[in-house]
Amino acid sequence: MADSGPVTRGFPHLDTVHAALTALYRRLSASGVQAFGLSVPPSDVAFDEEEDLHHGAQRIAGALVRHYRLPDARAVVSFREMTHAATVEPTAGPEYFIELNNRFRGHRRDIGAALAHEIAHVLLHRLDLSFPGTRDNEILTDTVTAYLGAGWLLLDAFRADALSSQKLGYLTPEEFGYVLALRARHFGEDPAPWFTSPQAYPAYQEGLALARHEGRRPPLAAAAWADRRRYARDRRLARAGDPLTTAPYRFEGLGPASVSFACPACFQRIRVPVRGRLRARCSLCGTVHDCET
Repeated sequence: MADSGPVTRGFPHLDTVHAALTALYRRLSASGVQAFGLSVPPSDVAFDEEEDLHHGAQRIAGALVRHYRLPDARAVVSFREMTHAATVEPTAGPEYFIELNNRFRGHRRDIGAALAHEIAHVLLHRLDLSFPGTRDNEILTDTVTAYLGAGWLLLDAFRADALSSQKLGYLTPEEFGYVLALRARHFGEDPAPWFTSPQAYPAYQEGLALARHEGRRPPLAAAAWADRRRYARDRRLARAGDPLTTAPYRFEGLGPASVSFACPACFQRIRVPVRGRLRARCSLCGTVHDCET
């Protein structure tokens, strides 16, 4: 879990984020994801400055173990000098061993964010869900942390001023905001009131804008007028035998017979017939979409 160096901004990892959400739904199923409808509340991860460091860290770790629905076992949290922010032993108990960077001794309010990421590694290990390569696997972990209700802590740990900056995790601040916005749309839960960092809310708003844009792309019926015009043009080209397009949808078959697009909730591709107004249910996440094909 890197927390040093210049802070990358924007959305450079979206393909991996989308793949991570699809993989999460395939592994947990729609009903399994639905079990995480409530995020970790701030009260469970708040650190009282008068609280003993180790006791407070283990209390917060225990709350996160319960949130992720892991087997109930004691979380042992220790501190030492290290390059990264934290490490965890992901194998099954009887105890969970987590090491945090010594600098968290003086930055207690960020302990919950570091633990949220590391304990998500334990969850993914138990689910036997991983991506090849360290980078993609860490992006998977950040995405799952955010989508399952603990990632608002990681975005809230992003702070910057004229002289320095801090960010935990591998996703950019805007990408954390994007995944949190997808979660908010799916569960009807707004994380914005929990942010204490001045930089967290603008990053969330940028992610929210992208998530809303994706929810209004053709062939979805809510698409903007200009996007609908482009879709109609591409459909005419497909009927003329030229189905090539750089748009996020693909026409297939003669006529064309169908159009496929990524579900804006779980990003599995959905294929629907080209026949006007219809409703399509994603077979993976169960979300129903109004389409104009």
